[in-house]
Amino acid sequence: MPEITRESRMARKIIIDTDPGQDDAVAILLALASPELEVLGLSIVAGNVPLALTARNALKICELAGRADLPVYAGCDRPLKRPLVTAEEVHGKSGLDGVELPEPQMALQPQHAVDFLIETLRREAPGTVTLVPIGPLTNIATAFARAPEIVDRVQEIVLMGGAYFEVGNITPTAEFNIYVDPEAADLVFKSGAPLTVLPLDVTHKALTSRDWIEGMRKLGRLGQAVASWTDFFERYDKEKYGSKGAPLHDPCTIGYLLRPDFFAGRFINVVIETQGEFTSGMTVADWWRVTGRPANANFIRDIDRDRFYELLTDRLTLLDSENP
Repeated sequence: MPEITRESRMARKIIIDTDPGQDDAVAILLALASPELEVLGLSIVAGNVPLALTARNALKICELAGRADLPVYAGCDRPLKRPLVTAEEVHGKSGLDGVELPEPQMALQPQHAVDFLIETLRREAPGTVTLVPIGPLTNIATAFARAPEIVDRVQEIVLMGGAYFEVGNITPTAEFNIYVDPEAADLVFKSGAPLTVLPLDVTHKALTSRDWIEGMRKLGRLGQAVASWTDFFERYDKEKYGSKGAPLHDPCTIGYLLRPDFFAGRFINVVIETQGEFTSGMTVADWWRVTGRPANANFIRDIDRDRFYELLTDRLTLLDSENP
C-alpha cells in the first residue's frame, strides 16, 4: 500500500455503500488506492443486480485489490416499498461482466450492513465518518430510520445519483440509483445530514477514452480488469448516447473526496419525487433557486475531466503495481 505519511494517518474515514457494478468497482479501487481515505468497510445493497451477486462482486473486488482484510457487509435485498429493479442490460448477468475473476475466498461479515452503519456511527467520534452511497439509498435510509440519532454524527454524505439538466438514464426524468428506491432517497435528502450529490450532469462529463482504456490494459492484472470492465460498460453507453466513451459515474464520488477543487456546483434545494406518474424518482433540483425552499444539497454540475483521469490513472497504476 502507499507509504504511511502524516496525511494518511489523518485519513478521512469513509464507508462505501455500493451495488457493484463495473463503475462501482473502479470507485472502490480508487478509494483503496488513496491513503487520504480510510475505508472502514463496504455495505452492500441490491441494485445493479440482486444482493447475492452484488455481495459476491464486492468480495471479488477486495481480493483483486489485495484487501481481503476489508470487512464487507450484506445489507438490504429490496427497496423500502417497491419491487427491486435491476440493470443487467448495462452490467451483465453477474453485475461485473467483462472479465472472469476467481470466486472469492474471503467471507461476508455476519453482521447486517444496516447494523454495521449504525454501530460504526455510534462508535466513532461525531462528524468523523463520511458515507459514500454509490447505489440505491436503501441501507442508509434504513439505518437513519432505525437510529435517527446517528444522522447528526455523519460528517457528510457524498453520493452518486440524480440528474437535472442531463435528465434520466432509466426513465426520461430519473437516474437509476434514485429511481430504484425513491422513498429511501426522499428520507436521506430530508434527513438534514450534509449532502453532496454527483448527478448524471457531472458524471456524463467524466467519459472514458480509448487511450485511457488501452493504458489500463498495459498494466498488470488489476489494470487489465479495469480495461475489460470498461470495454463491457462502454458498449451500452455508446449505443444509447452516441458518445465516444462511457461515464465513470461512481468514481466521481471518490474523486470529489480526494480533490474537490476538480469539481464545481451549487448549494441548492433538492427534493425527490415519489408519486409522479411519469416522474417517480426524479431529483427535483432547484438550480435557479425559484422555490424558496431551503438548500439541502451541494449539487455538482462540472468536473475537470482531464485532471480527474490523471488522478485515477496515477492511483490505479500504484495499486496495480502492488498487486501483480
